[in-house]
Amino acid sequence: MTKKGEQTRTKILDESARLFVRKGIGATTVNDILKATGTTKGNLYFHFTGKDEIGLEVLKREKQAFMNFLDTALGGETPGQGLNNFFKAAVEKHRRQDFVGGCLFGNTALEASDTSPDFATFVVSVFEDWITKITRKIDQTQQLGQMRRDIPARNLAEMVVATIEGGIMQARLLKSEQPLQHSIGTLQKVLELKA
Repeated sequence: MTKKGEQTRTKILDESARLFVRKGIGATTVNDILKATGTTKGNLYFHFTGKDEIGLEVLKREKQAFMNFLDTALGGETPGQGLNNFFKAAVEKHRRQDFVGGCLFGNTALEASDTSPDFATFVVSVFEDWITKITRKIDQTQQLGQMRRDIPARNLAEMVVATIEGGIMQARLLKSEQPLQHSIGTLQKVLELKA
């Protein structure tokens, strides 16, 4: 592929990602993508078979970016500090977006779970990988005695992800970080996180 062709493909994915976060994959039309990118229908169909392929490519690309974000955000001198760093990074990430759009994966889970099996299956893999990363960090924190140990790490990780997603949804709805901050503060108390 030529450099110009690669730039066109990247622009289609970039603009589609922005549209999908704001409107949802289902509500975004090919015409929306064409308008946002300034490209032609022929150009779009040269690179992709249609909107579903664009949707899956965007999800794959965004998953990689999100996993990189998690790996960075979960860093810290101790595992517990890593969890706290992740909580702060989650708030900051959505603050930078002015609480517009929310989480592409959470949005797609709600939108596609009953109607688009390919998208739903992919999003399941994102949440599973996210929960696995949090489970490892919680397990390490429990081993050091920096967190409650009476609940299995996996169960706590599932609660963390569900609570963060709920906080993001409410923050998006209210255009305020307060619901997400409250969710995280409550999580830290329930986890008995000492780091």
